[in-house]
Amino acid sequence: MACTNCSTGSKDGTPKGCKNNGTCGTDSCNKLSVFDWLSNMSLPGGEEVFNCVEVRFKNGRKDFYRNNEKLTLSMGDIVATEASPGHDIGIVTLTGELVKVQMKKKNADPNGEVLKIYRKATQKDIDIWSEVRNREEPMKVIARELAIKLNLEMKISDIEFQGDGSKATFYYTANDRVDFRQLIKDYAREFGIRIEMKQVGFRQEAARLGGIGSCGRELCCSTWLTDFRSVNTSAARYQQLSLNPQKLAGQCGKLKCCLNYELDTYLDALKELPDLDTKLYTEKGDAICQKVDIFKGLMWFAYTNNMAHWHVISADQVKEIIDLNKEHKRIAALEDYAVEPDTTSEDSIEKSFQNVVGQDSLTRFDKPKNKKKRPSSKKKKVTADAPAAEKPAKAAKPNQNRNNGNGGNNANNNKPVNKQQGGGAPKEGGNRPNNKQGGNNNRRKKPSNNNNKPSSDNKNADKK
Repeated sequence: MACTNCSTGSKDGTPKGCKNNGTCGTDSCNKLSVFDWLSNMSLPGGEEVFNCVEVRFKNGRKDFYRNNEKLTLSMGDIVATEASPGHDIGIVTLTGELVKVQMKKKNADPNGEVLKIYRKATQKDIDIWSEVRNREEPMKVIARELAIKLNLEMKISDIEFQGDGSKATFYYTANDRVDFRQLIKDYAREFGIRIEMKQVGFRQEAARLGGIGSCGRELCCSTWLTDFRSVNTSAARYQQLSLNPQKLAGQCGKLKCCLNYELDTYLDALKELPDLDTKLYTEKGDAICQKVDIFKGLMWFAYTNNMAHWHVISADQVKEIIDLNKEHKRIAALEDYAVEPDTTSEDSIEKSFQNVVGQDSLTRFDKPKNKKKRPSSKKKKVTADAPAAEKPAKAAKPNQNRNNGNGGNNANNNKPVNKQQGGGAPKEGGNRPNNKQGGNNNRRKKPSNNNNKPSSDNKNADKK
């Protein structure tokens, strides 16, 4: 809990703070604080202000003291109070008539014997107080090491020095009784002060130390919850919660106190529903309750011979079936009473988010980005070879036209020319291919007038 000034952030992101060291005007920086709603009201004539005040010490420990010296005290004043032995330093958290109400709440007698306030703390008192407070953390580490050496099953959770530094109180938790007589002697020899051991419960330990719960807020026991009521696992059963100890347990290791917050509401709603052990008798078979929606008034039933298929029936119809079963009558089947799912429910409506604040979309990570696929190397080779294979065919067309014009019927003109066979016709004197005409047809020279001779030689050779 913090006031509005404490929650104001600075440029570097750290809390600015109200600079009142936890005693701001609203008194909301303190643990288990009480708002003084009577501070602006004047007392009736002839009435004196109640002479007791509430003083807070380390980690929310509070006590009541009487102001016999009639000092003008207000919320946030640092005072020196009576202790045994010496004096203690604390902060005033509440004054006036509300102190009397708080004393009655904590079973303290307002007119009985109450410790007194000596004075307002001087600068020397504050310096000593802050000095011994700085010694607490290093001492806690040494104290735990000494307890481990003696093999004691206990945990030193906190150390609190008295304001004058003459005594230190060691708070510890343990499951069983612990014999720490030797431990006290070791502490007195090590620290040289008066030692007091005080055992606290696991919930009291969490309330003293504080922390953040699974809900994201500060612990209820360290901010506003003063009484620790017993919590049973039946509270989780009534609220249809899974009996998972890791989820039901708080920082103290016990069941969460918040399980009791809504328990009365669930119990009132369950009074209008049939028992969870209800069994329905039908001609198709017996049915057992599997699930209950308390606030919607729906119950899920399944046949004993087909437990995988559930039927949703309203609580009123279940009561009608129970009344028929009491008269030794069976219904035909549960399907006749089944409730059809509501298509207009909130679950079936598609939720759309709008960028109202101007930030990025909430669903920007839901759909993966469409990555452009790189073409494979095989496709590149195929596309590179295809035009190369087409070029000889295109180049062979003019040669074919020329041969056709000359009257020759050469069937090999449509095929690509090999180096061994040659692209042109043989000469008169032999079968040696013509290198000038073979090969690449695009580089072929213009035919001379003697192009018809090879064709005539072929005719004469055929005649012979």
